[in-house]
Amino acid sequence: MVISTTTAPKTIQQQVLRIISKRKAIKARRLRIGTDLSREFGFDTVDVVDIILELERSFHITIPDEVPLATVGDFVKYVVSHTPTQQQAA
Repeated sequence: MVISTTTAPKTIQQQVLRIISKRKAIKARRLRIGTDLSREFGFDTVDVVDIILELERSFHITIPDEVPLATVGDFVKYVVSHTPTQQQAA
């Protein structure tokens, strides 16, 4: 029997997309990994900070101010690589 963990990168990606899409009421399917949030959807600094705060709450991580987060992929990559439950593979 194969058991899928809730922290699989695909699931994390879906959660990150949902959080980003909720911020501006954008359908998650319109977001692509390469989507530049400020250029393509008009996200400003406040929007990005709100997304960061939500990601920190949801994934129990800290995202430092100096981390460059411009695209959907930037957010997904950071969350996937810093989510603590990735160590469950034994």
